[in-house]
Amino acid sequence: MDPRYRKILQNNRSNLVRELDPSKLYDGLLSRGIFTQDMIDEIQSERTRRDQARRLVIDLETRGSLAFPAFLECLRETGQDNVLQFLQEGGSPHPPVPAPVRPNLLPVQIYTPKDIDKPDKHDGTPQKEVPVYPAKLDPLPSPFPEKDKLSPRPTGRPRRDSIQNYKMDARPCGLCLIINNVDFEPQSELKSRKGSDIDCDRLERRFMSLNFIVTVKRNLKQRQIKQELSALSKKDHSKYDCCVVVILSHGTEASHNRFPGAVHGVDGPSVPVQIITNYLNGQNCPTLQGKPKLFFIQACGGGEKDTGFEVSPDEVQPCAGGADDQTDAIPMSSSSDSLSMSDEPDARATLPTPSDILVSYSTFPGYVSWRDTLSGSWYVETLDRILEENAATSDLVTMLMMVNHEVSQNSAKGLYKQMPGSFSFLRKLLYFQAPPLGQSQTPPQ
Repeated sequence: MDPRYRKILQNNRSNLVRELDPSKLYDGLLSRGIFTQDMIDEIQSERTRRDQARRLVIDLETRGSLAFPAFLECLRETGQDNVLQFLQEGGSPHPPVPAPVRPNLLPVQIYTPKDIDKPDKHDGTPQKEVPVYPAKLDPLPSPFPEKDKLSPRPTGRPRRDSIQNYKMDARPCGLCLIINNVDFEPQSELKSRKGSDIDCDRLERRFMSLNFIVTVKRNLKQRQIKQELSALSKKDHSKYDCCVVVILSHGTEASHNRFPGAVHGVDGPSVPVQIITNYLNGQNCPTLQGKPKLFFIQACGGGEKDTGFEVSPDEVQPCAGGADDQTDAIPMSSSSDSLSMSDEPDARATLPTPSDILVSYSTFPGYVSWRDTLSGSWYVETLDRILEENAATSDLVTMLMMVNHEVSQNSAKGLYKQMPGSFSFLRKLLYFQAPPLGQSQTPPQ
């Protein structure tokens, strides 16, 4: 885009976000080839009109020399003349508000008790008496003397029962979708994810034992991932208390508004985690409003490898990991080494996040995630065991902290580390339906 046009958009971005109706522009920008359908889908996935307008303007700045004239034509065709006028004139859609006029204040002379009844040194006029108040007033008698003695404010941590728990007693508890991408198409330049089927089987059995109805989809392309999530969002979740999405795939860094990262379809293109969570938010899936929506992502957050830092010997535990450890990032070289590299990072931004959503990542954003080709990924193997041993007594956030700690003790090839983490916007404690350790539970039908 011509720098002059980009400057106009940047200078008027706040006005555009306030005034623009982006829903009227999609067809025109699509038919003129300014935006693709995928770009329109991502803009429409934004929660509010202002967010959609902001994303549209930012994306427009990257769309070449014809984008700005086409944008003006679309504004004219859709009757958004006020926006068109201030863009063409380089002005503002509203007249500026004049600054308030401050009154000219004059200093006031202050009199102390010793100045009372003394003539003014300027005009000789005696001054009025000024009441003198004591430095400290006696307290008035209390109308409720029995309440004067207050009990001391409690100190220390709040009681656990002061935090509410999510309702999690529906049977079945909810739906669970697992997307397991193993075999990637040649044009994607991504390796097959050996060991992912082990992860998939583990989590399928685990969430069935937690009373979820589990559906597994294997080897989905980018558009198919979106279709499955869209279908899940259109289901009636009224009789359920929770929804779970598990994605096992290659991953990468990506620009985002709320959640970092993206996962790849087997054809190569990726779906941002931001878009994945939007399908189930309160606006797009009304029957899940106020209910926990859980996302578990086994994929790389980028290509950087973490070699860790030195700690005292008492913090070091025997490490796991073997010679067949691989990563879930994009390969960048044809080296014979079994370690894969990732793609380039992208810019990030932040906006408010919908409530009742938790995204658990197998690794810190920007870093690779390790997977053993014979026993599955570190993250899923640990998550499955922690759920088995603790789901009957511990809440989800506590269990994920246990997962973080145990995975952090592992080392790939005796060198590389991994740090899982989560973005939690849950408002209450979440306890799964789980039998005591050692007792079986009949999976939902």
